Amino acid sequence: MNTVPFELGPIRPVDEAASLLIRTTRGCPWNRCEFCVNYKDMKFSMRPLDEVKQDIAAAAEYYNDQAFETCFLQDGDSFLMKTAELIELLTFLKQAFPKLKRVSSYGRAQTMIRKSAQEMRDICQAGLNKLYCGMESGSDKVLKKMNKGVTAADISTSSRRAKEAGMSISEFIILGLGGQELWEEHARETAKVLNQINPHFIRVLTIGVKPGSGLLRQMQAGEYTLQAEKNIIEEQRLLIEDLNGITSHYANHHAVDLLMEARGQFPQDKPRLLAIMDRYLSLPEEDRINFTLGRRLGIYQRLDDMGSAHLRKQAAAEVLKIRASCSGRMEELFHHLRARIV
Repeated sequence: MNTVPFELGPIRPVDEAASLLIRTTRGCPWNRCEFCVNYKDMKFSMRPLDEVKQDIAAAAEYYNDQAFETCFLQDGDSFLMKTAELIELLTFLKQAFPKLKRVSSYGRAQTMIRKSAQEMRDICQAGLNKLYCGMESGSDKVLKKMNKGVTAADISTSSRRAKEAGMSISEFIILGLGGQELWEEHARETAKVLNQINPHFIRVLTIGVKPGSGLLRQMQAGEYTLQAEKNIIEEQRLLIEDLNGITSHYANHHAVDLLMEARGQFPQDKPRLLAIMDRYLSLPEEDRINFTLGRRLGIYQRLDDMGSAHLRKQAAAEVLKIRASCSGRMEELFHHLRARIV
């Protein structure tokens, strides 16, 4: 329930935790991706421009001239607005909050592809200068299986067009989205599209299959098989290995990710990122289980934390408890802990 005199949507990117939030649309116009339940029970609608401007004015009064430097436009697809209306909104927003340096939005390839290069430049010039793009995968097979409603070519074209217009691009990738069946294609084809785009940021998430999702139904029908945690890191290693010729900042930056220390700037940090993957993969099996459970329970934050005898003992005690209560189901537990977060 809102405690502010203007409307707020349910989600925003991790990087926008301190940003002003302005809702331009409700829900997602597609809302059919097999892995997503964010807007499952919400009917999509576009908010009238005058209504959004009223919210902006209410926010300016509520925050009493708080000097926000960043703003995120909710919910799932601000680009569905007519270009002229979106520009009018951005102009009004910057008048109400003159200290804004960055205005961001989710950027859906399905909608962005319909905007011309000139429209994208005009929108960027009006102030919308950062996009969070749910690429998820660069594999057409995976995109089709997940009912993403877009092709890898569309993702590449729309993101490159926005980047050429001057917008900062952050691409979200979901590790494990291809399952055991398509993991290698998922990694290699995703790297291929990222190499084409060379986004400013690559942000990695790890799959967690949510109750009520189409992906859960695929799992139950035997059409999708989850990978083990070790296999997902092998997939991530392949993705990183195949990233070439880019200058992106790469990060595991969400609590659902196992190796939070895996973040750095391409190309110079690529060897270090690969070394982090190799360090985990080379752990003896018992140590790997100890770290994975400890990380999933919040005991560890990074691999170096295993050097603490106290933390290691705490994680080992949890491993013993799990084995006593549900022997042979460790990977199932790991997935449950992931799904609880995303």
